[in-house]
Amino acid sequence: MPDATRDSETIIVIMYCAGMAARVVLVAGFTHHDVADELWRASPESALVRHDLSGLADGVVRRWVDGRLTVLELAHGCVSCTLRLDLVPLLEELDGRVVVHLDPVLEPEAVCFALSGTDVEVEAVVTVVDTATWLDDATGDDSLADRGMRAAEGDERTVAQVVVGQAEFADALVLTGSCDPVLAAVLDRLTPHAPRQTADGLDVTALLAAIPAESRRGEIDDGFAPLLHGQPPLEPAHGVAVVHFTERRPFHPMRLHDSIDVLLDGVVRVRGRAWVASQPDAALWLESAGGGLRVGNLGPWLAATGDWSEADADRRAAASLLWDPYYGDRNQEFVVITRSADAARIEAALRSALVTDEELALITELDFADPFAEWHEEMEL
Repeated sequence: MPDATRDSETIIVIMYCAGMAARVVLVAGFTHHDVADELWRASPESALVRHDLSGLADGVVRRWVDGRLTVLELAHGCVSCTLRLDLVPLLEELDGRVVVHLDPVLEPEAVCFALSGTDVEVEAVVTVVDTATWLDDATGDDSLADRGMRAAEGDERTVAQVVVGQAEFADALVLTGSCDPVLAAVLDRLTPHAPRQTADGLDVTALLAAIPAESRRGEIDDGFAPLLHGQPPLEPAHGVAVVHFTERRPFHPMRLHDSIDVLLDGVVRVRGRAWVASQPDAALWLESAGGGLRVGNLGPWLAATGDWSEADADRRAAASLLWDPYYGDRNQEFVVITRSADAARIEAALRSALVTDEELALITELDFADPFAEWHEEMEL
């Protein structure tokens, strides 16, 4: 890093360092709306941090603190390096409230994960939703690369994964315009706990005060946590529905793979744990937004280890409630939020992917082809 950059960064740190942990309000969104500025102005003693990652692929990050620009040169141009080497150390030095305006391609969950284990307190995550484009973005197939917005080489995320993740992780939402009934129904189910205001006439003090005590405020969900976060409405509205699929027998891996297309068409969000017959000890994680899919490995089921000591209290309690004498805590659970897809068709596709009674009787003798084996090895959560 050039000396001039380091000197500029040092000046900023000295101006704000007071030996106390920062209280951070993260402002996310696939838009450059000035909600962060309004939050900053509403709290005169706060600092405003802003990042521009458009040059990240070339190892350059532009960062402003209260309008003062620092150009950072990173040896490895990637989002994790930006968080680990710049944003986290900066926030650890600041005190009081800090409003952090995230680059449009940053997802607040990744930032909060980077902050876990520090003394920095996440006061709230506020996401700005562009009401004119959000629904199409959330159900589309465009990648960040298609829009010329990928954060770095190898960034294969879709626009849908970004905008859905930003809204889903929010404690409060700011809408850039009027919210039509379909968008409102989707947001009611994606982030049911989050209060909403429109940008016109925004009262940021009232918005932050309306965030309920049980909001996540930067807390990262364990993959075994309840999937119906915030108790979303389960009744369909304006063509939007929630499919909550649960079952106590394994999936046939190839038939589950073949059913994935049904989960990607007309669907806003899929999140769930899968138990496949070819990997009886592993809890797999499937997550999609629009046409983007992630498959991960959450680790072993408790029944596979016999050791509950590493599991948190909530997971132990959930496992005890559904424990089966033979299967233990193994189970299927998916939550699917649809925009236009047929909920019954999704339910039928998942159910048809389960092993049959005949396959279940011979399960230890069958050799299942497993298209998920290599995927989850590359994408462990």
